[in-house]
Amino acid sequence: MTSTTRRPSRVAKLPPRERILDAAEELFQSEGIRRVGVQTIAEKAETTKMAIYRHFETKDALVAEWLRIVAADYQAAFDRVEDEHPGRPRDQILGVARFIAEGLPAISHRGCPFINSIAELPDHSHPARQVIEEHKAHQTRRMVGMCAEAGLPDPEQAAAEITFVLEGAQVSTQNGSIDQAGDRLMRIVEGIVDRHHSPLGVSRATTD
Repeated sequence: MTSTTRRPSRVAKLPPRERILDAAEELFQSEGIRRVGVQTIAEKAETTKMAIYRHFETKDALVAEWLRIVAADYQAAFDRVEDEHPGRPRDQILGVARFIAEGLPAISHRGCPFINSIAELPDHSHPARQVIEEHKAHQTRRMVGMCAEAGLPDPEQAAAEITFVLEGAQVSTQNGSIDQAGDRLMRIVEGIVDRHHSPLGVSRATTD
């Protein structure tokens, strides 16, 4: 059963603010931010435009709040892999990659919400655009920290390579250009981590 067929019973149980966000997420993902008006969101949420503006000052504020929720889900994935693999930063890095890999099938249908939104929000001062940029910067800092804890000699370079792969896998899945993207993603990230480890291994072998 699809999420669309579940919505009527689900919507009736949600408080107004959550109903609005639930409807906005579905519409923004399926139709895009610019094409969806506040009236359409109100109808989907079984409420009124006035009710939406009571909870969100503007449509831009609603878009930004939706993306904050999406960003929180990604940050929770970082938290989860740290909890599942305490003191094992290599496994944490691979855990983040696995989270992205397992989410690729959904992206093939709807696309990455961040990638889609960035394409529609060229103005860097837009509040939703700022949410995305702050989230991505924070995510990169966390990956750099994991790479540093894993003992990689150049954690910023390693994190950059991993980030390029994670982002690229999502775009490639969205446009359908690469098959078996999840498996390939995992092999590439493992290769990056192991390759960045090798200079340390050579150094120790030389000095022992």
